Amino acid sequence: MTGPVTPSLAAALDALDAVARAAGVDEEAARDEGARLAAAVAESSPGAPAAWLAALGHDPAATGAFFTAASSARRWRTSPTDVRAALGAARSKHAVAYGQALADVARAAAHLGSPGPHVAGAAAATAAVQQSGGAPAPASAAFPGAGRAPSGPTALPAAGGPVAARPATGGADPFDLGDLLAAQGSLDALRRPAPEVPSVESILDALGARPTAAPSGTPAAPSGTTPVGAPAGGADATATQPAAATTTEAAVEEEAPRSIEELLAELDALTGLTRVKDEIHRQTELLRVEKLRTEAGLTRPTLTRHLVFLGNPGTGKTTVARLVAGIYRALGLLEKGHLVEVDRSELVAGYLGQTAVKTSEVVATALGGVLFVDEAYGLAEDQYGAEAINTLVKDMEDHRDELVVIVAGYPGPMADFLATNPGLESRFSTTITFEDYADAELRDIFAGMAARSDFEPTSEALDVFARLAAAQPRSEGFGNARWARNVLDGAIARHAWRLKDTEAPTIDELRLLLPVDVVDGEGAPALLAALDPPETADAPTTDVPTDDAPETAPSTAEENA
Repeated sequence: MTGPVTPSLAAALDALDAVARAAGVDEEAARDEGARLAAAVAESSPGAPAAWLAALGHDPAATGAFFTAASSARRWRTSPTDVRAALGAARSKHAVAYGQALADVARAAAHLGSPGPHVAGAAAATAAVQQSGGAPAPASAAFPGAGRAPSGPTALPAAGGPVAARPATGGADPFDLGDLLAAQGSLDALRRPAPEVPSVESILDALGARPTAAPSGTPAAPSGTTPVGAPAGGADATATQPAAATTTEAAVEEEAPRSIEELLAELDALTGLTRVKDEIHRQTELLRVEKLRTEAGLTRPTLTRHLVFLGNPGTGKTTVARLVAGIYRALGLLEKGHLVEVDRSELVAGYLGQTAVKTSEVVATALGGVLFVDEAYGLAEDQYGAEAINTLVKDMEDHRDELVVIVAGYPGPMADFLATNPGLESRFSTTITFEDYADAELRDIFAGMAARSDFEPTSEALDVFARLAAAQPRSEGFGNARWARNVLDGAIARHAWRLKDTEAPTIDELRLLLPVDVVDGEGAPALLAALDPPETADAPTTDVPTDDAPETAPSTAEENA
């Protein structure tokens, strides 16, 4: 039996245009975020930049536009796009269709270039996010009745303004997004991308990659879009400036050094990660003894301090990297102990020859600390990434006493990354694997996140969360703590909606999260009923605890990973 045919990216974007038109959303804005979402999904696939540009009808050589677009849309791999979120908030009848069209864009993007096996999983996860609008994966398959939208007034917050509620009339949602936004004066919020994010078209304009006459079906740049400055000085000038590197150093005062005992205690307080904690403890002792031997005048072993972190998103890699930086500083191996977090877009420039300079500039900001390269396998796909890798290897050798590099990503692609340069593998002798969290660990993480936000899930709400966690497929790309954060965000939104008619809620009402907050509408009763199967049924055992949330909220630093 032949399965459904995945549409081409061009066809998927055309379909997205049609859905946007029906929803009263500006088609240019919809196509722009669809193109950027596709770039983010296909970012690590070799050959994807040229295929993406060809699908958009532009010069396949303008790869800088692809990576700039991808960096601007990475957040949409784990959260709904701006238009999708607005449609969902408005409870528009077009929200589901728009999310499905975005899901088709993500699936089409998974076929660009020569994708590895991890790309399909990442695309499937992105498609699920867009289809659900950022809510937890529908539980209806496992628990009938779950995931239904609650009935009641519909409201959409205007940009910078109050929420205007309108009564529901029952049956199909009678409100159209265009009407709601027009009534609240915020239609422009969907007619163009946010000013700080350049559109795909403006990026291509700046690169001179667009043909004089755009092909049929290719939209012009939306009005109001902030353009990227055109390069001054010919091909040697930087054409685009991707988003700045995310660093914990920034322009702030240096934090006071912490002791090894404090840092290891913080590590041990993290939820789960038993194997990771054991390995970091071993590394700490190894480096401590190495330092003592050196101080005693003994031969110094040639130990490499650089690390490889393998694992899915949301498993604490960034947080552990930050603790490693502090531990190295406490041992006297690093002067500052700060963390500079980057990905491909912060290391690769738009033209050959510029990448080496750009990579060395990033390395310079990390001297005295740790350079954390997330999704490092994205550097292994073309000559631009290869230039960054070669430069990084050289800088690691030149600054071996004042720089530690940690590279992170999925296991399969990272093996390919390390094989791209003979000097890479020899510099990363220690690999630490971050396992997905167990259901009980995700439950504790959810409770801890809620406590730090001054919410308290009831025992029943935690049980419902545990059921949702158990229903999640743990394929490559599962969000772990990020997924738990998305569930909490949805619960907080539903909690606020539940109290919409309560003029003076009590402290308990403001804090307590109930089962109906964790999932929509009738989904909570269905999940609760599933928790207590008939005595005659052979109920499977579960290791999910059902006691109340712990008094001391567990650390969930994985929110940053």
